[in-house]
Amino acid sequence: MKGKLIGLVISIIVLVGLGALLVVTVRDADKNDHHVPNNPLSTTSKAIQAICGPTDYKEACVLADLTPVAYNKTASPKDYIQGAINATINAIIQSIEHSKDLSKEANDPLNQMAFNDCKELLQFAIDELNDVFNNVVSDQLHTINEREYELKNWLSATIAYQESCIDGINKDELKEKMAINLKDASHLSSNILAIISEIVPVLNSFGLQTSNVSLNRRLLHHVPKNDNGNDLDHEGYPSWLPSGDRKLLRRINMNNPRPNVIVAQDGSGQFRTINAALRAYPKGLRGRYVIYVKAGIYKEQVLITKDQVNIFMFGDGPRRTIVTGRQSVNGTKTTTYQSATFAVIGNGFVGKSMGFQNTAGPEGHQAVALRVQSDMSTFYNCRMDGYQDTLYTQAHRQFYRNCVVSGTVDFIFGDGNAVIQNTLIIVRKPMDGQQNTVTAQGKKDKRQTTGIVIHNCRIVPEQLLFPLRFKINTFLGRPWKEYSTTVIIMQTMLADFIQPTGWMPWAGTFALDTLFYAEFENRGPGAITSRRVRWKGYHVLTNRNQVLRFTVDPFLQGNMWIRFTGTPYLPSLKP
Repeated sequence: MKGKLIGLVISIIVLVGLGALLVVTVRDADKNDHHVPNNPLSTTSKAIQAICGPTDYKEACVLADLTPVAYNKTASPKDYIQGAINATINAIIQSIEHSKDLSKEANDPLNQMAFNDCKELLQFAIDELNDVFNNVVSDQLHTINEREYELKNWLSATIAYQESCIDGINKDELKEKMAINLKDASHLSSNILAIISEIVPVLNSFGLQTSNVSLNRRLLHHVPKNDNGNDLDHEGYPSWLPSGDRKLLRRINMNNPRPNVIVAQDGSGQFRTINAALRAYPKGLRGRYVIYVKAGIYKEQVLITKDQVNIFMFGDGPRRTIVTGRQSVNGTKTTTYQSATFAVIGNGFVGKSMGFQNTAGPEGHQAVALRVQSDMSTFYNCRMDGYQDTLYTQAHRQFYRNCVVSGTVDFIFGDGNAVIQNTLIIVRKPMDGQQNTVTAQGKKDKRQTTGIVIHNCRIVPEQLLFPLRFKINTFLGRPWKEYSTTVIIMQTMLADFIQPTGWMPWAGTFALDTLFYAEFENRGPGAITSRRVRWKGYHVLTNRNQVLRFTVDPFLQGNMWIRFTGTPYLPSLKP
């Protein structure tokens, strides 16, 4: 780890030096030629034109991608892409340093906490970029396109973390300063995502033949092949899965697995709290760490850290094993990010038969019950109860099946790839003067792979809301970010309280042309679309082929991992 860190620091120092030299060179050129072209690509090499052509911020791309290869006539696409990634990492590191100065202007605990969140979130962004960098370095050029979805998954998370940082600051002046501070990093992150999204034509422009293999065929870049050269063994399990884990998965498909540790408040297990069981997570674990949480109400704030991967946690049922908290923005003066009762970062998490609550109430405003940034995570037979911001699908691929989610304002929100299937979605009674919105999706960049898909669910009012359901407006969602997209509600029952217009604007005409909202084959009295909004970005889809890309297998690559968690799922549409 130290060696990697030293290598990264050296790379950054070299990069900064080359960047300064390049800026001087460009400025000197400007002195000799007062004509500056409108298109920054017009005076660059064909290689840089090919790399930067798909990007939205071409000037930033030219400077970033040219730096590490300015004097290398034999540079490959790898060199340019690696240069762009290094420049982005450097920009984020600079943003972290600058945010320390900005945090001194925050004279209240909430915004000071928000800047501490920024430091953590931006480090997550750097980690994602390092994953992309290592993947590009280790790959043959002609197979990079096979990893496109993986790379885009990491890059989408990189952008999501930067946005989460800004969103946590609640003073407009400080929020604007932080957004300016992250501008270079944001543009460079967007550029890399654009390059990867167009990687096939980019490689072809270098005269390189690309593989015809489907871009989503292989999920994990570190997956070795078996002796026959196949990714899956004779039983259909991926070859990267340890033999012990395969046995575990066979048992998961039928019953709960044998736990490594048991949590019980009555002392009948090894631990009395979930956090104590997590502290016992073994270093260098291979396979899954199985935690059985016996029935009880656990009043603790739980965090599954980045290095705690492949945890399987199950309880005695979502109404018997309950993790509860009451942290909130308006009540305990906690950032939305830190308000989560249960937060999952480590990849490969499986949660089953548990309840997660935030009891801050509607007056607490933003108060998260469950926050998820764990890639390839599943929740089966779980319950998430809160009011505003109940379920935070923050980043990465997530799947929810046979669950219950309740709330009021934006209570399913975030910028991950989330599919919620066969789930009961309960809208609760909000504060006086509030309106209910089921979703608020936070996609900032049009090329991100993120979205919220609600499939074969039911959206209904709670008992307290029922007599007031026509007086308190309830909408399916509103656009949180400019490209708030892939909020797809399909083959779902909508009760009669859903507003005829269906969807609510965020502010004026913001994002109404750039969002992508869609409904498909919904049923129930609230599913009538004749009076829906007439926004450019809203669609009533009728062709099944238009919707298939939002189903579990293509949207989450679920066929490559969900079936190995023991969680049942519909891979495609209902017949």
